[in-house]
Amino acid sequence: MPVRRIYALTFVGGAASLGGEIAAARLMAPWFGDSTLIWANTIGIVLVALSVGYWLGGKLADRDPDLRHLAYIILAAASLFALLPFVARPFLRVSVDALNSVSAGAFVGSLVAVLVLLAVPMLLLGTISPYVVKLAIRSVDEAGRVTGRLYAISTLGSLFGTFISSLVLIPFLGTRRTFLLFALALAIVATIALGRRFAPAPILIAVLLALPVGTVKAVENGKVIWEKETLYQYAVVIEDDDGERRLELNEGQAVHSVFEPGRWITGNYWDEFLTLPFAARPDARPLRSVAILGNAAGTVARQYGHYFPDTKVDGVEIDGELNEIARSLFDLNERDAPNVRLHTADGRPWLRASDKRFDAIFVDAYRQPYVPFHLATREFFQLVKEHLNPGGVVLVNIGHPESSTALEEVLTATMADVFSTVVRDPSQDVNTIAMATDAQVSPAALRAAVPDLHRDLQPIARATADQIGPRLAGGKVYTDDVAPVEWLIDASIVEVAASGER
Repeated sequence: MPVRRIYALTFVGGAASLGGEIAAARLMAPWFGDSTLIWANTIGIVLVALSVGYWLGGKLADRDPDLRHLAYIILAAASLFALLPFVARPFLRVSVDALNSVSAGAFVGSLVAVLVLLAVPMLLLGTISPYVVKLAIRSVDEAGRVTGRLYAISTLGSLFGTFISSLVLIPFLGTRRTFLLFALALAIVATIALGRRFAPAPILIAVLLALPVGTVKAVENGKVIWEKETLYQYAVVIEDDDGERRLELNEGQAVHSVFEPGRWITGNYWDEFLTLPFAARPDARPLRSVAILGNAAGTVARQYGHYFPDTKVDGVEIDGELNEIARSLFDLNERDAPNVRLHTADGRPWLRASDKRFDAIFVDAYRQPYVPFHLATREFFQLVKEHLNPGGVVLVNIGHPESSTALEEVLTATMADVFSTVVRDPSQDVNTIAMATDAQVSPAALRAAVPDLHRDLQPIARATADQIGPRLAGGKVYTDDVAPVEWLIDASIVEVAASGER
């Protein structure tokens, strides 16, 4: 029996199984996010599929221990791996549209998607381990040694697949080509075992590798002027006929930044970050310094650069690609916003490492529909408080399903555990801005500031003053130890769906 071929099959199979698992989670992230629930679904389905594959592989190996038959199975897995990224996008688009029509949670959608798209090729890869053990063992006396060696090779392959996909292939080549490269590796080792007449299989996959990726997102209005699968998400900038640009992340489940040349008022919740802080500033002085955690392409930072040019703004965004397009496509550059500094970092570690104090800290960090749990805990808001000047405020954009208040109750209860005053501004049907401070908050203070504001901001300030109210009752205080944000949000989505509301 050609031992080297068996070792090659074992290593490549291990690499493809774990590399494919990571690529699958990445494939679904633009559609369902990348919360712990989505990872749990992916890992769970992969483990179940591999388990069934181990059982099936053992039976097939006992029945017909032939290397060529195993190579046929691996070639089938390679074919499915090669097809998966091409089938996935239209399938996932239909799935998301169907789920959105009933507002169902990401948990169910991601579970079904992984089951349909990934289970079969993973099952086929699972047959490799018992099959190669059967092929490699010549006598009972060497069973332990041979089995251990093959498990070690498979595990090393899995380790290689994990790191090569997450650190090299996905960041630099993208998800589709990651699947295709693993498919190519599987097809090559299978063809070596099967002979030259099967050579067209890896050649065809190599041809697919050379195809341009093309536009991921189809848009009904406007045109895509920039798109990229970044290290963190799929991002696209769409420009309408009137010149307005919008940044959409993860297949447009939400708009994260907008820009229109010569305009700064958006008519959306971003505008209220300009006026709400004055409810806690009886002297009506503009903010001297602001930190924005979750800056995206800088809508609020650009607004401050225009209406409050003396305010120093630190925009913090974890995805460096968004900082680049903020400068190039959203006019957040030194000429148009000289007092805005952009930082590529996770908001909480950046804040911990900073020695600055701010008059206001804005938190607007979402991977739709989830807020990162570490930006929703008592410890986080304590850190925020330590970086505020006396009388400073923290504003949090709380996105939520329409008619659902569960996330708002939890976040404001957690903020109230740290700050003496928490108020709410129900900005939109699906957005509430919560403001916390140890200063006094008064709608009257905001109304008193109106005459000193730019005329564009005066109607926004009056409307905001009319909306300010006390925080909602209830809600559990979240901590770094226990903060089930994903479960809370998915439960809210399902509850809204069950009630028949949108």
